[in-house]
Amino acid sequence: MAEAYIVDAVRTAGGRRGGRLAGVHPVDLGAAVFDAIGERNDFDTKAIDDVITGCVMQGGQQTMDVGRNAVLASNLPDSIPAVTIDRQCGSSQQSIQFAAQAVMSGTQDVVLASGIESMTRVPMGSTAALFMKEGLGNYKSERLEEAYPGVMFSQFDGAEMIVEKYGQTKDDLNEYSLESHKRAAKAVESGAFDNEIVPVKVETPEGEEMHKVDEGIRFDASLEGISGVKTVKEGGYISAANASQICDGASAVLVVSEQALKDHGLTPRARIHNLTVTGGDPVIMLEEPLFATDRALERAGMNIDDIDLYEVNEAFAPVPLAWMKHTGGSHDKLNVNGGAIALGHPLGASGTKLMATLLNALEARGGKYGLQTMCEGGGQANVTIIERLG
Repeated sequence: MAEAYIVDAVRTAGGRRGGRLAGVHPVDLGAAVFDAIGERNDFDTKAIDDVITGCVMQGGQQTMDVGRNAVLASNLPDSIPAVTIDRQCGSSQQSIQFAAQAVMSGTQDVVLASGIESMTRVPMGSTAALFMKEGLGNYKSERLEEAYPGVMFSQFDGAEMIVEKYGQTKDDLNEYSLESHKRAAKAVESGAFDNEIVPVKVETPEGEEMHKVDEGIRFDASLEGISGVKTVKEGGYISAANASQICDGASAVLVVSEQALKDHGLTPRARIHNLTVTGGDPVIMLEEPLFATDRALERAGMNIDDIDLYEVNEAFAPVPLAWMKHTGGSHDKLNVNGGAIALGHPLGASGTKLMATLLNALEARGGKYGLQTMCEGGGQANVTIIERLG
């Protein structure tokens, strides 16, 4: 079977809700990372066969195929088509997998996988809420209601269920969250993100600046401060401090074939080693990365000890904690530069964002194999394993 290679991976620094990226249209966020891919790599961008863009809240400024609009707003040729997809939080990780499948099938040679999400401008849940407000119903049909009576498929409920199923405590969640901030702060201070972040011009009260540091990181985070944040449910475990931060951002990964490497003189940074996606229990929902990882490792003929680094999206602290307990993975290899609790989770943009971080971390540490996974609405999960080259 033909191989698929990653040539480059970039992202914007995350912006808090209502923060530094709030004044930037999501289409322009996408255009910024598309431009960076063209500028950082010496090839004719007319060779890009397709752009696949993950976006969860496809409403308002993120409608009308936001990926195509970002192409039109960028320096890429207008001749490049684009499609926007939704696999919930795994949308742009799925864009990587679709791009790799296109390349591996031989139908395309150069595909730009990407993600765009402005959670400030198109708030989470706003698309569903609009139709409910207008009396047009919600996503649950009669048959879906019959199958899952009274269930609203809440990620918060799923996170609470994982805490109890895996014997976690609120202290476990808060201690994990503190470590996420510490690692993210250290990554910024050491320059670990410099090669993956695309600076974005923003307007601030002080004037025009370049946004290039993830805005959600609490450099002075303390266990006392995190523990003092009120839980969402009375007597529950999940709080805003041990869950991912609402975030604005965009990201992109250039995926090519072996022929494209030769034709355009490109140097691959990694090879796609395994592509897996699974579905499971939509009620507990966030647990599926555990079982998807089992399947991916089995299909790849590997075990967890073969993996040098892993990115497990920190949608909620219980998820990576349960993942480590289930797989036997080491915290020393997990989200080594912090995760979404500190850096933010821009929904549809998180998949390609995590890949940029994973690839750069592998290079910095001399690791060979990296694994990325995340929980997704509907009880789904993607797993992508890469092999660093060079």
